[in-house]
Amino acid sequence: MKQIWKGLGAWEKAQCVLMAVLALMGVLLTAVRMWGMRFSGFLLLGAAALLALELWLGSWARRSKAGWWWRLAFRAAAGLVLVPLVLIEGVVIAEGHRQIAQETPDAVIVLGAGVNGTAPSLSLKTRLDAALSYLEAYPDIPVVLTGGQGYGEEITEAACMYDYLTARGVEPERLILEEAASNTAENFEFSAPLLEAAGVRVATDTVAVVTNDFHIARSRLIAAKKGYGVTVGVGAPIPWPHLEVNYYLREAFAVVKSVLFD
Repeated sequence: MKQIWKGLGAWEKAQCVLMAVLALMGVLLTAVRMWGMRFSGFLLLGAAALLALELWLGSWARRSKAGWWWRLAFRAAAGLVLVPLVLIEGVVIAEGHRQIAQETPDAVIVLGAGVNGTAPSLSLKTRLDAALSYLEAYPDIPVVLTGGQGYGEEITEAACMYDYLTARGVEPERLILEEAASNTAENFEFSAPLLEAAGVRVATDTVAVVTNDFHIARSRLIAAKKGYGVTVGVGAPIPWPHLEVNYYLREAFAVVKSVLFD
């Protein structure tokens, strides 16, 4: 092992140290689910594996022309994947931190999140608190609360949101419950006919979407795919600041999935 280490250049040694650090952090985050950042742990393990492959291909490239070509192909493939992901991440971050547009919306959709029994989870509560502030500014427009009933939930997410908002002064007649959706794509798909019935033309009218800030970019993308013409993001802060990087990183991969499948 010492002989191998002595044979490495300064750059390769730095790569080895970085790979070890990434792998150790990845193992810690995934094995003990440290700070709820399991996705980031898998991402770090993947980065360590890619770095290990780059080192091995570099060693092969110094001994063989075939190795040189394989390393070139690997770097090209990595670039084709990483560059779009970085660009997507930039859009996700920009959308999440964009100021709320001042144009008057024609309707609001509040996207559901987890419910603990009958009480909103912390994530859902931040969305509802953001919705409360927004609805006070626009008191005369319809609001769709969308979200079905998942595992461990005694009521639907829509019903939970209805209870929370009406208990804090929102007029019940403004609220339209959509209680079947189980994901973001269904949130928009199932909400569209309810909005149309309320006199909102989803293809041309402005619809405000309330969700967590990291989720704004993907929500607007999915809304556009479901026929919504103009959407405005109303972002609620992530309730766990230490998880902000984790959620924003994960969302870039989720955007790719939404482009391909939603």
